[in-house]
Amino acid sequence: MPAEARTEQHVLGLIERVKGKPLRFRDERITMAHGAGGKATLALVEGLLAPAFGLEARALDDAARLELGGAQLALTTDSFVVKPIRFPGGSIGELAVNGTVNDLAVSGARPLALTLSLVLEEGLTAAELTAEVEAIALAAAAAGVEILAGDTKVVERGHCDDMYVTTTGLGVVDDRAELAPTSLRPGDRILLSGPIAAHGMAIMLARGEFELEASIESDTRQLWPAVDALLDAVGSELRCIRDATRGGLASVLNELARASGVAIVVHEASIPIAPAVVGACEILGIDPMYVANEGALVAFVSPAAAEAALAALRAVPGFEAADAIGEVKTDPEGLVLVETAFGGRRVMDMLVGDPLPRIC
Repeated sequence: MPAEARTEQHVLGLIERVKGKPLRFRDERITMAHGAGGKATLALVEGLLAPAFGLEARALDDAARLELGGAQLALTTDSFVVKPIRFPGGSIGELAVNGTVNDLAVSGARPLALTLSLVLEEGLTAAELTAEVEAIALAAAAAGVEILAGDTKVVERGHCDDMYVTTTGLGVVDDRAELAPTSLRPGDRILLSGPIAAHGMAIMLARGEFELEASIESDTRQLWPAVDALLDAVGSELRCIRDATRGGLASVLNELARASGVAIVVHEASIPIAPAVVGACEILGIDPMYVANEGALVAFVSPAAAEAALAALRAVPGFEAADAIGEVKTDPEGLVLVETAFGGRRVMDMLVGDPLPRIC
């Protein structure tokens, strides 16, 4: 083995051993990084919340499964703290519905119903509230879900960014779905449903904190049509699906590599990113791999079913730009490697810190 290859293997082995250690929650105070979907969030979940509530590995799932009267159901809950509440391509109301039904969808469940809690800031105008209520109603109708119950609270001016939204979603698990974050196998292909990083950059530019203008809109959309098409096309050959929200594509891939004890190799040149998003990320010094999405899914499928799955995904309106971006390997266990456009390889770790706060 050449010396260069031995050096790389040694370095990867060291990283693998470090990443293989259980995450612990040791911080003295909560920071914005704990809500960003990266390492700090995972340490909070795996090191504090999961052990306290007996969740164990189930904390990695986007929705919990339960059986009621012979029916297999999925249950999820989420909170949305977007700033500003309206942004190019969407708003907090639409985002709250889409984000919740998407967590059900990528767990293999058809969304059925939602509950909704609104925390409103004193001084929020009636027009703004009405607009968000209407956005929620329209998004729920488009998803085919009912809003069954809810709650409303008002806090003093300055204690909330206009409004926060908390949702709980209920769905029925599809009989075709055999999905699990621990089911990845060497040889599996990785499919990405479309361009990444648009949502996070749209939010960032909408804040007006930078003298930067770009035609970027959030990708917020409902994922069940894409999941339904994948299940119909390849069924049990579909290993796992995740939506790449907080922490972006990089964090999702790292979570799944750790959960399944495999390596993931991604081809950088195959990852679709809109030119305007690439330009904005370069100017701001942000890696698009870590930027949140609200309408992008990552699917892992067996090698034999990869072509059929990709064709099915591209046939769904809004997902025409889907592409195969990599494959699952055996080693180095728990790591995500990126094959760069220049022919090299680099380790793509989970998000550290919080480059884009309050975006979902």
